[in-house]
Amino acid sequence: MLAIGEFSRLTHLSVRTLRRYHDAGLLEPAAVDPATGYRSYSPDQIPTAQVVHRLRELGVPLADVRRILRATAPADRAALVGDHLERLEAELEATRRAVTSLRRLLQPEAPTRDVEIRAVPATTVAAVEADVAHEDVVAWYAGAMAELDAAVGDTTGTPGGLYDNALFEQGRGHVVVYRPTERPPSTGRVRPLTLPAVELAVTTHVGPHDDIDVTYGELGAWVVGNSLAVAGPVREIYRVAPRDTPEPSAWRTEVGWPVFHVAGDCRES
Repeated sequence: MLAIGEFSRLTHLSVRTLRRYHDAGLLEPAAVDPATGYRSYSPDQIPTAQVVHRLRELGVPLADVRRILRATAPADRAALVGDHLERLEAELEATRRAVTSLRRLLQPEAPTRDVEIRAVPATTVAAVEADVAHEDVVAWYAGAMAELDAAVGDTTGTPGGLYDNALFEQGRGHVVVYRPTERPPSTGRVRPLTLPAVELAVTTHVGPHDDIDVTYGELGAWVVGNSLAVAGPVREIYRVAPRDTPEPSAWRTEVGWPVFHVAGDCRES
């Protein structure tokens, strides 16, 4: 048996940490002296202590560490660890994209953004719409678009969405996702809808939507400098979207800001 100090030196875990793991039920000593309360450990517990240490270094919550340690089948342990590693990889990728976006914002001179003034005619679409909280938009979009894909057969254009100003200003607003079609069905949440004619200032956002706010900002600055914005919903047109390819770098989203007057030259800039 090893005293807690000896076990601490062998595992590079402090005595305080070992006591905390004991209290949390992660790594219980092989024996506890009933008179003195001194903890003793078995050499066989060294690998377990090292596993706990590695899992905590990876940020695995205590409850998940407990489940991993209690899993008797190697496949179950591997699945639990794999789930957490996938979450870590997703967080790391999101961090990388945030860093790239920040570097882009901190450039002394931002690159010139191409903007097109586009007259969009009234369009018949199959649509799903609802009032949605800003933090729920991505999940709601995925479900609504899947329902549209299942309900709509022949389409006459590219899918898109309309996002009410209140969504950004108040954190909750009206959202519409749609697929153009001459014969929109009425099934489930899918309903026919006619989008009114509008003139848009349009630019293309390339890649995932983590930094689409940067594109919104650049387009908004262009609109302010060249035109008057209408108090209508922003439109997004999904030329290449997650439903088309799982490769984020291939995604192309057109962002359209409603305008009704252009000051000076209307050409692309």
